Amino acid sequence: MSFLFLRTLCTGAVLLASVCTTQAALTLTDPLPIGPQVLVGHLPNGLTYYIQKNSRPEKRLELRLVVKAGSILEDEDQLGLAHVAEHMAFNGSTHFKKHELISYLQSIGLKFGADLNAHTSFNETVYILPIPTEKPENIEKGFLVLQDWAQGISFNDADIDSERSIVLEELRLGKGAQDRMNKALLPKIFSGSLYAKRLPIGTEDSIKTFKPDAIRRFYKDWYRPDLMAVVVVGDVEPDAAKALVESHFGALANPEHARPRLYPAIAPRATSEALVVTDKEATNNVLMIQYPARADKTVLTVEDYRQTLVERLFGAMLGQRMQELTQQAAPPFVGGGSGVGRLVPGYKIFGSSALLGRQGMGPAVDALVQENERARQFGFTDAELERSKKNVLRQVEQAQVEREKTDSAQYAAEYLRNFLEQETIPGIDNELLYTQELLPSITVADVNAFAQSVIPEKSAKLVAYTGSDKPGSATPTEPQLLRSVGQAEQQAVSAKTEKAVATTLMAHLPAAGSIVAERYNATLGVTEWDLSNGVKVVLKPSDFKNDEILLSGNRFGGQSLYGQPDMYNAGFASTVVSAMGVADFAPIELQKMLAGKVLSVNTGLGGFNDIVSASSSNADLETMLQLLSLKFGTTRRDTDLYQSFVTRMQDAAKNAIARPESVFFDAVQTTLFNAHPRLQLTPRPENFNHLDLERMRTIYQQRFSSAKGMTFVLVGSFTPDGIKPLVVRYLASLPTPDIATQFVDLGVRPVTGVVKKEVHSGTEAKSQVSINFSGPAAYSDEEQLRLSALVEVVNLKIIDVLREKLTLIYGGSLRGNLARTPYEHYQLALTLPCAPENVDKVVAAAWGEIQKIQDAGVDPADWAKVKQNWLTNHRKNLRENGFWLRRLQSAALYGDNPTSLLDYEKQVAAITPQDLQVAAQRYLKRDNYVQVALFPEK
Repeated sequence: MSFLFLRTLCTGAVLLASVCTTQAALTLTDPLPIGPQVLVGHLPNGLTYYIQKNSRPEKRLELRLVVKAGSILEDEDQLGLAHVAEHMAFNGSTHFKKHELISYLQSIGLKFGADLNAHTSFNETVYILPIPTEKPENIEKGFLVLQDWAQGISFNDADIDSERSIVLEELRLGKGAQDRMNKALLPKIFSGSLYAKRLPIGTEDSIKTFKPDAIRRFYKDWYRPDLMAVVVVGDVEPDAAKALVESHFGALANPEHARPRLYPAIAPRATSEALVVTDKEATNNVLMIQYPARADKTVLTVEDYRQTLVERLFGAMLGQRMQELTQQAAPPFVGGGSGVGRLVPGYKIFGSSALLGRQGMGPAVDALVQENERARQFGFTDAELERSKKNVLRQVEQAQVEREKTDSAQYAAEYLRNFLEQETIPGIDNELLYTQELLPSITVADVNAFAQSVIPEKSAKLVAYTGSDKPGSATPTEPQLLRSVGQAEQQAVSAKTEKAVATTLMAHLPAAGSIVAERYNATLGVTEWDLSNGVKVVLKPSDFKNDEILLSGNRFGGQSLYGQPDMYNAGFASTVVSAMGVADFAPIELQKMLAGKVLSVNTGLGGFNDIVSASSSNADLETMLQLLSLKFGTTRRDTDLYQSFVTRMQDAAKNAIARPESVFFDAVQTTLFNAHPRLQLTPRPENFNHLDLERMRTIYQQRFSSAKGMTFVLVGSFTPDGIKPLVVRYLASLPTPDIATQFVDLGVRPVTGVVKKEVHSGTEAKSQVSINFSGPAAYSDEEQLRLSALVEVVNLKIIDVLREKLTLIYGGSLRGNLARTPYEHYQLALTLPCAPENVDKVVAAAWGEIQKIQDAGVDPADWAKVKQNWLTNHRKNLRENGFWLRRLQSAALYGDNPTSLLDYEKQVAAITPQDLQVAAQRYLKRDNYVQVALFPEK
């Protein structure tokens, strides 16, 4: 896999020496190989295939059909039709009638959208099909589906006309301030090339009026084997997979007179230009500086790979410097940075951008331009380079140690990038070898030379400002933009100075406690320890990952313990404390000190809980526990970092309520809960005026100066005996003075009866309906499953009826569950985006499907689809550390029997269609709901 897309996995130092001990020295001119883990081949008709056997998850196969054809290939009468063609793939083909394909795939456990999906971009269309492999006929049929997508889509006139409405609803969802501003911005970004005129979603006029023959012509021209790849990764034998590829795709034919597959050129920018685009619904003011596009070199040799490492190190070091700028008391921007990125295939650009704060454009321009110029003129330091090298090497080590426990979907995505972007695929063993041998040879001079080559010196550029045009907004003019950048370029800069970085977190280790009681659950393979300080520890060793340890801690309490005057202080206490660092270390210092380590620790006050969440590799477990121990100590006070946090949060919240969606969210919450003062609504700048630094430090320390009542759960690649010394030293030594360990019910309750409200916000012709059902309900695991089953069945009907049959929506869903805090209750929310003129139709159709379930019950076939999906996912979850962590933590918090998670399949099997009918009658009541509808401004 290319380092550019390395997965964030956990690792240790094991297995590394064996990778390179017998390897010969690298020759820079050697071509990069295709790794042995994947079989790459080509059929006589030009189709490319990638096949890899991979057992994670078990009994599952990831199939992809990749077509090097996207919106950039559309003719003038085909705008948006690459995307419509993707839609039509699910509306009938040679071997599947309309609606038959989705129904079949649901019956074998797939979920439309979550599992079964597709996407269209400028240059490609990708179809995603995961297949359960328990039954061989599923595999065969999966390849048949891909074959039909490749050259068997029906394109029936009536089906095309029906799908127009659905695509128009998808287009409607994207409308808003950003879409309107992009229409002015993109032609400049793409330097007037064809890309600006070929957005994948197309145009409303084109989708409404295109002739069916136009989409058939697109399909015939571009869906051809010499532009296709089939990716097969998962629980399958490569020889069998190759035979299936040959039998299903070998007969595909290319057009007799194939149109050339060309990529539009991006003209080099010759002169500087400025652009100002504003919108009253814009939530952020953003500055962008884009320098001329450059040709992107394909990585072919070891020397090319070395250069990608240089680029990676450059990006990391420049990014670190930009992050440091936000830590000032008066930061020049809320967030920002510079870097090299891919614009479109064949082109890269160097650019800078910033989310502007109260200081406006000037300080942001100065900071971006001058930090770029500092890197160009003076380069980086040895210390910066060594830290970045540690991080890069550790990431490759992580990927290598987890190579056999990486999900098939991640490998499939890698092979997509190889086909579409020529990303290298030498295999992770080779990548580790390259990284180990090449990184030490990369010097500061190498990175500085790259910085000088890629950061332009007073070159032509596009300077763009997008933001709000609300009264009081300090919108710059286009001449001011150019003048500001020009003046920043004239300012003298000096080399960056490096402060010494500490090497240890703790000067003195805490005195170890002890284990006073031990229990073992043989059924779950779980060990429980009672520690000498009263803390409980639950340990679940696993082999799901080779080098991943997850930790969580939980107890009741949280923000609920603080009254209305402390609402904001309690809500932001943990965030502010974290923003100031830990112990003697500011956040940036901590980040530098932990370079090359794999760990994270977060603590916080939830609504009703105090929460700890942490993770590490095996080698870094002690460091993670040290950091956790420090989080239970005295908080660090840094007024500059506090002021930086408040400033950035206020600036980020300044225009948040300008979005119609934010207005709608707040309206739903205030209507549903009768404007209770403890509701968490869209942040406003004035919210942060209520913050008091000392009060927040006090609140945090009141909760995290004691671990009383905490149960820590650890899941991952360890043995209890192996980590026992660390647990007794760091967790058994945590302070446990007496504190409250129960939550307080703040009395937030939904209204009763039927309440309807209309909200008018926004200028686009787009609406959204939210129907909320809530009320008291006794909790049990069995009832939770029944309610969840009802939710999934309703969602099937929303897609099948409201989208596919009535074509009223693109997407919509029912979400919700039973909850036990602060009281036992249920809450469900049905969300349906649609056209304003269709609100009444959509609401009536949704109620119609609910009424059918209440009156006639659930179709057993629908419940069977949901059940199969659940069982498939559960078997996968049983091999995931995160799943066990969540279930064991929940059991510890609520006093449940954790062994019940092994009864899941029996509990699911016990649910009947009649149970779901009863649940619909109980929870989806006609006489108790809140309906809020969003309409455009009048």
